Amino acid sequence: MKARSDWQTLEDCRDTIDAIDTEILTLLNKRMNVVHRVGEIKSDTGGAIYRPEREKAIISRLTGISESEEGLLNANAIEAIFLEIFAVSRNLELPERIAYLGPVGSFTHQAAESRFGAMSDYMSLNSIEAVFKTLENKSAKFGVVPIENSRDGIVGETLDLLSKSSVKIVAELYMPIHMAFATKAHKLEDINKIYSKDKGFGQTREFLSEHGFDNVEQIPVESTAKAAILAAKDENSAAICSHIAAKLYGVPAMFENIEDEVDNATRFVILSDFKNGVSGDDKTSILVRLTGALEAGALVGFLQDFDAEDINLSKIESRPSKDKDGGFDYWFYIDFYGHIDEEKIQNVLRKHSNEVTWLGSYVKGES
Repeated sequence: MKARSDWQTLEDCRDTIDAIDTEILTLLNKRMNVVHRVGEIKSDTGGAIYRPEREKAIISRLTGISESEEGLLNANAIEAIFLEIFAVSRNLELPERIAYLGPVGSFTHQAAESRFGAMSDYMSLNSIEAVFKTLENKSAKFGVVPIENSRDGIVGETLDLLSKSSVKIVAELYMPIHMAFATKAHKLEDINKIYSKDKGFGQTREFLSEHGFDNVEQIPVESTAKAAILAAKDENSAAICSHIAAKLYGVPAMFENIEDEVDNATRFVILSDFKNGVSGDDKTSILVRLTGALEAGALVGFLQDFDAEDINLSKIESRPSKDKDGGFDYWFYIDFYGHIDEEKIQNVLRKHSNEVTWLGSYVKGES
């Protein structure tokens, strides 16, 4: 391999890149051989294939190395590269089937692919309930559903299903919601109709006004993915849709990131049937059904137990009870920092064992 001092011409650089790529491929094949053995061991012991805490530790270690060497790859770049390597590795250990809230090209689809890569077997389902049912009957190993949006708040259906399901949250991820304006038209004035979900129009009003689309027919459809499908069939139309939908259906994105609020993001959860180990940077979700929840001090007393153990809460959300016996008026969804196996958390939960349902402990996502 040529040294940096020998990179005098473009051809020199290309020869060096080719040599490096060959070395990378050799090392990746060595890694996959070890991964294959890991899969055999896990098959014998029943261990989980997806270990978010292990993946986070690897990315953190490599980021530290890159920073110490003043490398050009930052944390985001390292994560993007190695998440795909992890996904390929897991599929060599055991092919994965991922159920998600569809359709194909939805933001949930985009979130699923960001964690499970291009090789996994994806199942697009029409409802959040269908994702839960698919996991419960073992037709898929993982499920991806939205649980919260920075604009619209909590996704009540996800919480309601978590309250009565056997599946658990094993990971979370936060994804910015960026809209694209995609069209096959060559000029803006050729566009006579725009397709999108109703929320898509609501989130891009400033863009539409600035580009003179106020009087262009706006046609609401059931999803932004459907909008991309329709725009692909008509060169005089456009779609407000996700980047992945525009790419999947071959509609060029004329404008990127057209949403009015640049900080709009959705929190997604990954569901499965196993328990994560302690990573040291965890979050836990629980469902709390306090006896006499509406009595003065019931919730305050419960939260004081967390404060006494120095446990930080990140979210508390009340939901109307749907118990048929009417035994509870409200229940509470709570996120806090830490893993259920930590002693201080067990100290609190043991005091309320009949009132708390554990929904999962998982590596804290980057919001």
